[in-house]
Amino acid sequence: MFRAFAAVCALLVVMALAILGYARVTGLRAGVKPGPIETAMARSVRRFAVPADDRSRPNPVAATADAIAAGRAHFADHCASCHANDGSGDTELGRGMFPPAPDLRLNLTQQMTDGELFYVIEQGIRFSGMPAFGTGDASHAGESWQLVHFIRHLPQISESELEQMRKLNPRPTAEILQEIEEERFLRGEP
Repeated sequence: MFRAFAAVCALLVVMALAILGYARVTGLRAGVKPGPIETAMARSVRRFAVPADDRSRPNPVAATADAIAAGRAHFADHCASCHANDGSGDTELGRGMFPPAPDLRLNLTQQMTDGELFYVIEQGIRFSGMPAFGTGDASHAGESWQLVHFIRHLPQISESELEQMRKLNPRPTAEILQEIEEERFLRGEP
């Protein structure tokens, strides 16, 4: 009994030292790209964390052109600031997160089940920049399922779709205020 207890204690000490060593080596800086071991571990833990029932959930929204268009509009307005319109994650916010926003076009995302994608959208991912967007409202869930269809469509996105999305992206407050000031000036207002 004592040997088992001592072994568990020794294992806990080794794990604590490994965590402290990791923190010391990386400085816990967000700008450092995760290594292959850390990436593999995080993906394994994420897959393990998604309940099997959620993972196997089929998408109840039909993959129509309208559903993909609605997902595209929602993505442009809510997701593109981190994930980029094309899903690459190549934005200032996306690159600055730890881990960085993933490239949603790649197999690592595309091979996830619809249920896993829905779960990530609704529940978020702790210790990352991915917030939980779920509200428990059925109509909101429909929007998340449309996003799943759009994410599946990202590898084939066209330039005309990207142009439509640019028009829907949130604009910085300074840009909007500048536009208002220009309109007032052109109307001769003080």
